[in-house]
Amino acid sequence: MNTTTTNSNPNGSHEMNLLHENLARAQMSARLGEAQQLRLGHQLARARRLSRKAERAAQQARLALARAL
Repeated sequence: MNTTTTNSNPNGSHEMNLLHENLARAQMSARLGEAQQLRLGHQLARARRLSRKAERAAQQARLALARAL
């Protein structure tokens, strides 16, 4: 009677699981990094928009002051 198992090296299965876990961690870390970069990009774009808006408001205030004089 032949009682061979499909996995003759149980440590190999454990090592494969560790490899998959490490790969999953690396992918998750990469996704988190990408998400952080997107957030920083959105924050930078918002800051630029607000800066331009403030510059326009300052220019309008200067024009209004010049007209009042």
